[in-house]
Amino acid sequence: MSLRDTILEDLKVAMRAKDQVRVSTLRLIQAAVKDRDIAARAEDRCEGCEDTEILTLLQKLVKQREESARTYEDAGRLDLAEREVAEAEIVRAYLPEPMCDATIAEAAEAAVNEVEATGLKDMGKCMALLKERYTGRMDFAKAGKQVKTLLQSRA
Repeated sequence: MSLRDTILEDLKVAMRAKDQVRVSTLRLIQAAVKDRDIAARAEDRCEGCEDTEILTLLQKLVKQREESARTYEDAGRLDLAEREVAEAEIVRAYLPEPMCDATIAEAAEAAVNEVEATGLKDMGKCMALLKERYTGRMDFAKAGKQVKTLLQSRA
């Protein structure tokens, strides 16, 4: 079953259970996926977006919810912050287990070696390879720092 189908089935279950937060969050996810499908059709990809694109989209939604929660906390709106945190947890449930720092470091080193990178000019190739393989599981900000450190040590 695809990620898209799983989200749809979970939405149906949440609607039957009258879980308003889960229903609204899953509808938000579906709307974002539908927007991405429309963009994919504009790029002449009739089948719509793939699961890897949905994973990237879900990561973005989690980050947005976390940033909103921090903003609401700073403004003293704890009720809204709690809702954002709850939504982030619902979205996070559809993401694979995130990679630990040590695994990210190993993957970054493997990518640098595979691309045979010699300097910072090869960073884009390394990051493209990592994104292709680890979308949805890897924190690419950490991976970028790791790749940059490795490439600087080789220069």
